[in-house]
Amino acid sequence: MLTLSPAELARGRSVADDGGAAVRPPADPWVRADAACAQLPGPLAILDRAALSFNAGSLLRRAGGKTIRVATKSIRSRGVLAAVLAQDGFAGLLAYTLPEALWLAADPSGAFADVLVGYPTADAPALRVLAGDDVLRSRVTLMVDSVEQLEWMEAVLAELPVRGPLRVALELDASYRPRLGWRTLAHIGVRRSPVRTAEDAAALAFNAAGRTRRGTQLFTVVGLMAYEAQVAGLPDHPANPAKAAVLGRIQAASMAELANRRRAVAAAVGGAAELEFVNGGGTGSLELTAADTSVTELAAGSGLFGPTLFDHYSRFSPAHAVGFALPVVRRPGPGMATVLGGGWIASGPTGPSRAPTPVHPAGLALLAAEGAGEVQTPLRGSAADALRIGDKVWFRHGKSGEVCEHVDGLHVLDGGRLDGTVATYRGEGKAFL
Repeated sequence: MLTLSPAELARGRSVADDGGAAVRPPADPWVRADAACAQLPGPLAILDRAALSFNAGSLLRRAGGKTIRVATKSIRSRGVLAAVLAQDGFAGLLAYTLPEALWLAADPSGAFADVLVGYPTADAPALRVLAGDDVLRSRVTLMVDSVEQLEWMEAVLAELPVRGPLRVALELDASYRPRLGWRTLAHIGVRRSPVRTAEDAAALAFNAAGRTRRGTQLFTVVGLMAYEAQVAGLPDHPANPAKAAVLGRIQAASMAELANRRRAVAAAVGGAAELEFVNGGGTGSLELTAADTSVTELAAGSGLFGPTLFDHYSRFSPAHAVGFALPVVRRPGPGMATVLGGGWIASGPTGPSRAPTPVHPAGLALLAAEGAGEVQTPLRGSAADALRIGDKVWFRHGKSGEVCEHVDGLHVLDGGRLDGTVATYRGEGKAFL
């Protein structure tokens, strides 16, 4: 069973004497990983226990005492989720599909008894399972952002007896829309919920609370969520100083606007329901979201693994806890080596930031004309001529969760030695999305 390192967890939570900067994270594990995994065939992925522990502590420090709900789409391993939730300061999961939430909530260990589904569901069979199980219904909370979704769920369950209300949370649109007079200048953020104002949210909450069948309430509103992707998921320290300055001003204005709007929404929804939680943030915005007094809990996941997405944030520097290795299978020419597979592309807008980055041995790069391929990836650089068939090249992933979709388990690296394997969802025969 995976456990975190108390010493590294404490280091991640500590603050240096240089005005509040976090202590330096553990060194990159790639040299140690290459030696420890020398006899293992690739492709494979490792999880560095010290780095994971440091990152968990760093997230807790940045949360400023507010509870962190762990985003499962960034982890996709029950063993890792359980190890993190065992630490004070982490509580509950933010799942990405209802079937996943049902599987986790039914875990016989009881470790996952509070699962919020972060996205609306359209899975009718899974919804019927949830509605018919008293234990699952008490552990799983659905996400809604429209009356249409409520009507769909009510229709799906029309032929089933009402055993009790389904727990639902409302999602608020957290995007930033600067205005000039009456005119909206831009939409900065992701396209998620249509619920934007206190009036929108209150109307949806009252609609949900008012739906009954044979005198039994169908839904009970228990929470509110707003994900500020334009801050949490967008690096604020790019190489271009002018771009960084503009982005910083936009993000500061966005957080100020959202804080005012979120407080108004929480108060309005509170008139229709007794809220158990108001969730906000992501790894990239923890300390900023924590400053909002209306937020009762935060969400984070990717920061536990430390992918390349977080290499250009000014507020924190996570350790590199997860990486993967691919074997060299071809030598197409001088200064080149080709590895098996490699097209482990992260989600988001297509571009170099979503491709995996070769990190060991140093001095390798993807070819612009080919990139990372589904079955092979050619690499060019000064280190290529020293590589032989069967040698491994180590990569970091652009984001977090997708890497676990490619391997059955993460080989745990502890102090330079292998210490077992923790299964991924794929290793347990699960693929939810």
